[in-house]
Amino acid sequence: MQLLLIEDSARFADALRSKLVAEGIRTEWASSGHAGLRRALEGAYDVIVLDVLLAGMNGYEVCSRLRAAGATTPILILTAKDGEYDIAEGLEAGADDYLVKPSSFLVLVARLRALVRRSGRNAGTEWAVGDLRVDPVAMRVWRGETEIGLTAKEFSVLACLTDQVEQVVSKQEIVKRVWEAPSARQLNVVEVYVSSLRRKIDVPFGRSSIVTVRGAGYKLVKDL
Repeated sequence: MQLLLIEDSARFADALRSKLVAEGIRTEWASSGHAGLRRALEGAYDVIVLDVLLAGMNGYEVCSRLRAAGATTPILILTAKDGEYDIAEGLEAGADDYLVKPSSFLVLVARLRALVRRSGRNAGTEWAVGDLRVDPVAMRVWRGETEIGLTAKEFSVLACLTDQVEQVVSKQEIVKRVWEAPSARQLNVVEVYVSSLRRKIDVPFGRSSIVTVRGAGYKLVKDL
């Protein structure tokens, strides 16, 4: 699932993005209404999470302009504005759903997946690296026709690598995206999860797809 988050609070956006990525949801961030509108019109997203209180152009206007431009991407408004008129305005502007902050993360993810399912945008979407296939919504992994069972954390670490195939991903970036409260102590934990992933997705199949780049991090490559 590819998600666009339009949110003016960098702290909130960073925390939410880390949690979404841990769920296998690739997330891009725009910090203003104008930037969000531009990215939403230019990019290909499965769903948009939109704040209302944005500088320059508020969320209602962003939503209205997207619909006027013919955009059909599902939109979920996530905002602190909780009045019934606020909710009505958001839905009338073209939003598909409305959640009030603070909201349960579990409920947010469930609603996002429901929106994507109803839209049919993510049907059959998978990431593929050689014969390694990853379903980011169902959180399932296959090597060829063999399904591989991963823990939630293992999947989240793999998602970080799959999201940037053939690119080096540092331990620091993995920690930031996977753990809710990142700390330097978790850098060594990344090595543990990478080793576990290798034992599951590489070794039994005679592959070496997770490559260590000494002093820099790891990258996922086509089977070697």
